[in-house]
Amino acid sequence: QLLEAKASLSLAQAQHTLQLQEAEAQINNMVPKKQFEQLQNTLREEQCKTQQLQESLQQQAEQTCRQLVRTQEEHEHLLQAAVEQAEGLEQSLRNAEAVLAERAAQLRDAQAQQSRNKLLIEELRGENRRFAMDLQVAELKQKSMKEKNQLLEEQASALKQLIGKITPASLS
Repeated sequence: QLLEAKASLSLAQAQHTLQLQEAEAQINNMVPKKQFEQLQNTLREEQCKTQQLQESLQQQAEQTCRQLVRTQEEHEHLLQAAVEQAEGLEQSLRNAEAVLAERAAQLRDAQAQQSRNKLLIEELRGENRRFAMDLQVAELKQKSMKEKNQLLEEQASALKQLIGKITPASLS
């Protein structure tokens, strides 16, 4: 926009200068000297104003340029910070993925161990059932043995009584 304004100003100045030169030529031919001098003074004032306007536009252009450079530098800093942040996040993501992979491996190992433990528990339950059955059989045998033992003790007692009765009779 500044460049367009400058170009328009330069074009206007050139046209103005051309018009003034034409006007001077016409005035020299037609206008009295006093009026010609007034027109020359007006021309100088207009040229002075044009010069001031050019200087003002030049200052504005320089200021805008400096501001643009500052803005560009700020954008570069922001971009650099964003790139660094993205790299940091990328590294964090890689670390998290590594930890996740490690945890997944641990979980798979734990599941495999759990499966082995379940099989072992099933085996132990089977053995427990066999032991319980063996224990029942042993208890039944023990009960049977106790009953036989008691029967034998009763028979032994009866024999003792019988021997006790027989012995005095045989002595006499």
